[in-house]
Amino acid sequence: MIVWDTTYACPLRCSHCYSESGRRPSRQLSPPDMLRVADALVALGPRVVALSGGEPLIVQGIFEVAARLRDAGVRMSVNTSGWVMNRALAARLADHFDEVIVSLDGATPEVHDRIRGRAGSFARVMAALALLDEVAEERLAAGRNRLVFGIDCVVIRSNFGQLEDFAADIAHRFPRLRTLAFNSAVPEGLASRPEFCRRELLDDAQVARLTSAEQLARLRDLAPASVSVFTTDNFNLAMAPERVARRVDTLVMQVEPDGRVRGIPVYEGTVGSLLEEPAALLWERTLDRLKDPFVVETLSSVHSMQTWAEAVRRMDLRFASPEDHARIGRRSVRTNPPEFAAVTQ
Repeated sequence: MIVWDTTYACPLRCSHCYSESGRRPSRQLSPPDMLRVADALVALGPRVVALSGGEPLIVQGIFEVAARLRDAGVRMSVNTSGWVMNRALAARLADHFDEVIVSLDGATPEVHDRIRGRAGSFARVMAALALLDEVAEERLAAGRNRLVFGIDCVVIRSNFGQLEDFAADIAHRFPRLRTLAFNSAVPEGLASRPEFCRRELLDDAQVARLTSAEQLARLRDLAPASVSVFTTDNFNLAMAPERVARRVDTLVMQVEPDGRVRGIPVYEGTVGSLLEEPAALLWERTLDRLKDPFVVETLSSVHSMQTWAEAVRRMDLRFASPEDHARIGRRSVRTNPPEFAAVTQ
């Protein structure tokens, strides 16, 4: 699987943002260079490519990129905040993507807008879901290819008490909704800050409750029968050496907006650019990094959410570029704004 963060530009300012999007240069490529990256990815023969960000739907040429990959037999998904959604865009998404994942981090405006850092973001995402639902229904009635869409919730302490509201209320508002996923926040990017970990990162008891069979059964009972409900602790992304050795988890390549490949997803540090070197060579370097003695020692210490956060901070300092080191240094002084940013068109 490949995750391609196509831009760091974003209209939102999420408190847990893994990529710190909207707070740094976008680094997105020109449309021709994005197609070059797409061709490089095709050469690897991935099963799935997920386009993310930032907000990928503001990227010029994103649909051409999706078409290039899909024509090569790659299953395509896209993650969006829904901020820029309109009817025409919803229709185009159905033509180019196998799945559209919409981020919703609160069952009420107060919670979602606070987490997302932008007043009006809940109203925008609900309107986006309604548009996707309408287009999905229209295409079904016309016998056209389906628009498959789902909701993804990053679970932190601020929304932990609303999970049943998602299933019992939100999921019932959109008859063509296909998936509802609750994913424990990963201590990456802004979510790796010590202050965020103390206040918002789920503790181990909460993670155990989120992923328990009882909780999953309860959420599935509350949601419509047509909606598939999932919960995960995301520990597969920690890349613990013993799990990697047993091939327990799917290996993921993460591509940054400018075409550089992360050494290991979640952790800072790249191994080269898809615009300059063969993708297979960069993939070999990612596998080699997993064997690095420092990496093995650091990631072997991960046995809880807090030790994972500590490992992320240690890995970031070891492998980050000078530019990224400066950005990491600014994390410690960044706090959530007391007021939401005003909604602007």
